[in-house]
Amino acid sequence: MTKTKIYETPTVTLEVSVPEYRDMLQPCKVPDLWNILKIGVWPLNSLTLAYQSNLLYKDYNFDQKFSLTIPSASGLGLIATGFKKDQIFVGDINTLYKSGNTAVDVKIDTYSNVSTKVTVNDVFTNTKLALSFNVPDHKSGKLDVQYLHPRAVFNSSIGLNPSPQLELSAAIGSKDLHLGAEVGFNTASASFTKYNTGIAFNKPDFSAALLLADKGETLKASYIHYVGRHDGFTVAAELTHRFSTFENGFAIGTSQMLNVVTVLKTRLTNDGKAAFQCQRAWRPNSLITLSAEYDYKMVSSSSTKFGLALALKP
Repeated sequence: MTKTKIYETPTVTLEVSVPEYRDMLQPCKVPDLWNILKIGVWPLNSLTLAYQSNLLYKDYNFDQKFSLTIPSASGLGLIATGFKKDQIFVGDINTLYKSGNTAVDVKIDTYSNVSTKVTVNDVFTNTKLALSFNVPDHKSGKLDVQYLHPRAVFNSSIGLNPSPQLELSAAIGSKDLHLGAEVGFNTASASFTKYNTGIAFNKPDFSAALLLADKGETLKASYIHYVGRHDGFTVAAELTHRFSTFENGFAIGTSQMLNVVTVLKTRLTNDGKAAFQCQRAWRPNSLITLSAEYDYKMVSSSSTKFGLALALKP
């Protein structure tokens, strides 16, 4: 499967480098954690099972979205996105320039905010640096340093202002077992903003993870199982318990291929909502996604929501 780099806007997540549609529509299979870590995501995001999260939440949209990606052989790419919710429309234009080990990402949104991120790979062996800042927010500067090792990954982040926010995360593991932790510290208030820890267990056909988050207030268990049928049928589940309120929650989802260009996903959550998603590659590298959600606890016309997303890449 072709590697992708994920970019998030306030309303939509975009894949700049879209894989071939047969790979893109393949239902979620259980990855080796190292394969997730080496593309640059945070360790604890990996421990909560990125593939399980994709199956349960990715691309579920109950409004209207549009994205257009225009790549270039010269290393300069352009992404235009739009999002309509009720009568409100927002969008942004994203440009990405790559040259050697350096990538420059500039985004301008509807409100004339400019976000810039400069990433340099292999400054030192297995090390990546990223500098980001927003205009006109002069206190938004941040420096990220990531070190990758075949069995470990370390991330550190510091705000570039007089009272910076500090963050540190790390994950280590073997082929089957992985451990991770992260901590955030606000130097202005001399207080911890977060501290989380987790453990993940991976096998070829399933993965399970246990995460203690929200400063020890939330316990989350995740599981994904690849059944191995010809249609790639996959099941994922997520259980959540909050110690302070004694609240419990769950989400259960499935994914399977209807044919080589179409994937169907379903989801059921404890708040009384059932959803489905049908995603089809109507041409290579271009997707159309239809989502629907029904809240069976509500007895009104607003109990059903529909959404449509269109992603184009010439």
